[in-house]
Amino acid sequence: MKLEFVIPTSAQEIPLMNYQSFMKMADNSNDEEFIAQKMIEIFCGIELKSVVNIRMSDVNRLVEHFTKLFEKKPEFQIRFKIDTVEFGFIPDLENITFGEYIDLDNNLGDIQNLHKAMAVMYRPIKKEVKGKYEIEDYNGTANYSEVMKYAPLSVALGAMVFFYTLRDVLLKATLSYLSKEMKEMTATTTQKKRSSQSNGDGINQSMLSVKETLESLKALPEWDYSNVSPISVLKSKRMILKQEELND
Repeated sequence: MKLEFVIPTSAQEIPLMNYQSFMKMADNSNDEEFIAQKMIEIFCGIELKSVVNIRMSDVNRLVEHFTKLFEKKPEFQIRFKIDTVEFGFIPDLENITFGEYIDLDNNLGDIQNLHKAMAVMYRPIKKEVKGKYEIEDYNGTANYSEVMKYAPLSVALGAMVFFYTLRDVLLKATLSYLSKEMKEMTATTTQKKRSSQSNGDGINQSMLSVKETLESLKALPEWDYSNVSPISVLKSKRMILKQEELND
């Protein structure tokens, strides 16, 4: 019996929830063969019992295909559709609400909560005039978080990378500003009397503390969206050789 299935050619064709399902499984298993089989089951939409009937060489080719697919850096997309509903990215980040920021901060770093972060970043476009659009007001993640599980993986990963990049830019700007402020304060305090110098030292120490905190945030590990290779190249070759020996 010939087995037929569709192989996604890009992350645009993979729903976010499929990737979440795969990553959850991969994080809880050390069995590389099982992870490879689940990768094909999840992303190609076939039953696991059918995967075991695929030739080992084809399994390795599929694993290599998906690994290369996920290694491609996703592009940031401002708008996208789920069925007939068009969603738009927050048009004015400078006016983001405190509630939006908190929900983003709590959910963006965890792939299993990325659909909730997507519900903050993207909402249905309710009005558009001359290329500019307005999105629905934010009322929490519950409204669209389940819908966002069907968002293209490329959109979700692109938005995540965009925010990580934006965070780094803001941190560098803030650290540069603090360094400048500390130099100016140090120059000022040296010109003051010793009685007032202690106050300057206290302020300077506070700014150093803030700077150290920002540096530690900058050093926090980021989730690697491309780290999805379940079978090493070396092990793949061993498995192919083993299959060839069996065929002989």
